[in-house]
Amino acid sequence: MTTESKTIQITIDEDSGIPLWLQLRNRLIYLITSGYYATGDKLPTVREMAVDLGINYNTVSKVYQDIERDGYIVSKRGRGTFAHDGYRKHADAADNAADSLADVFIQQCRELGVPRADIVGLVEKRLKAAEG
Repeated sequence: MTTESKTIQITIDEDSGIPLWLQLRNRLIYLITSGYYATGDKLPTVREMAVDLGINYNTVSKVYQDIERDGYIVSKRGRGTFAHDGYRKHADAADNAADSLADVFIQQCRELGVPRADIVGLVEKRLKAAEG
């Protein structure tokens, strides 16, 4: 358990077409599920993260609230925000970071109203684009 926050291992691509908050959310989830942030490790404050990444405080705050609700972090008033393993308690919790990212992708597509068949087609299309 680290009481000092680690260096931020996040880059934001403003030209990617992916919303900044989603890039940040996905990267933080990856850093937690991959073990970069172990359970109990302190994360940067919302303000530190916003300044270091050059993005709006409210954007970072929204992401922290979102991933706290999903069990990836826990905030302790006056002490900070810490990586948490609450996400593992879900019956369908991912076994590894790649599964976790796939789960997040699927959830985001569903929130956008993308039908199941279109999600599969989208992944296949992006895989082909990445190969060629």
